[in-house]
Amino acid sequence: MKRRRFIGVVAGALIVGPQTGVAQRGDTSFRIGFLSLNTPDSARDAFAAFNQVLRERGWNEGQNIRFESRFADGRVDRLPALATELTQLSVDIIVTGSSVATSAARNVTRTIPIVMAASADALGEGFVSSLARPGGNVTGVTFLAGTEIAGKQLQLLKEVAPSAYRIAVLTNPSNASHAAFVRDLNVAARTLGKQLQLVEARYPDQLDGSFAAMTRDRATALLVLTDSMFFGQRRSIAELAAKSGLPTMYSQREFVDAGGLVSYGPSLSEMFRRAAIYVDRILRGARPSDLPVEQPNKFELVINLRTAKALGLTIPQSVLFRADQVIE
Repeated sequence: MKRRRFIGVVAGALIVGPQTGVAQRGDTSFRIGFLSLNTPDSARDAFAAFNQVLRERGWNEGQNIRFESRFADGRVDRLPALATELTQLSVDIIVTGSSVATSAARNVTRTIPIVMAASADALGEGFVSSLARPGGNVTGVTFLAGTEIAGKQLQLLKEVAPSAYRIAVLTNPSNASHAAFVRDLNVAARTLGKQLQLVEARYPDQLDGSFAAMTRDRATALLVLTDSMFFGQRRSIAELAAKSGLPTMYSQREFVDAGGLVSYGPSLSEMFRRAAIYVDRILRGARPSDLPVEQPNKFELVINLRTAKALGLTIPQSVLFRADQVIE
């Protein structure tokens, strides 16, 4: 798999509010809060990549940093209380693993630096004033280079499953970025001659009902929008898609590793690595408002041929040649 590189937006010089680099306190040991919608297992690989970069930059747990992690086990409604716990512990930085976690943290503090490791759409969701000039206590990495990625995913799904006409789109009403995705998907669907079926799931226990609705309404393929809860349930979603016989497009390769058919999107582990660099810079005195939000400029296409065979699909050579990784 090729390593994905990220680029930052040109730095702005705007300084807003009381945000300062935490190293200015003169402390030698810092608390880093980590707020996740999901379980510790779901974040393990990405967090390992994050921690590796911190170690490379001289930050070692138990020596000069300490982690305070809070996991909501897929329940969005638990995040506000968990974010409050982190602020009460006087953490120096809060690292968030999703847009809903960022929103929860931002709602309880406008002074503690918040580093987004995997925000869906930092600008569209109102976390920053602009990508180049965040203008507050939030900075980090945003998933989107633009919602048009959804149209590209739909195009790829058409190439992988050309006979599929009615495409189910799995959305989470708790995810504020999904409305923009759906708008772009509707435009792309008209251009590609496809019909969309929007299906919602807010909590993990609603996924069975969502797939039942797809079957009832005769969906012939599925596109799963990027979402932290969906990511935490990726194995269950891949199994439900296989059981329903639906060729499915995802945004992260971890779904394909879990048995999904195809994914197209940036590397989550690389996003967490980039987030660690933000943490390092803030711990050394940088202000969040001075650190431009980064966007991915490279995306990886991953295909699972075992899943394709089980679905009776033959992946076109034109798609296989463009893949960054093919699982056989």
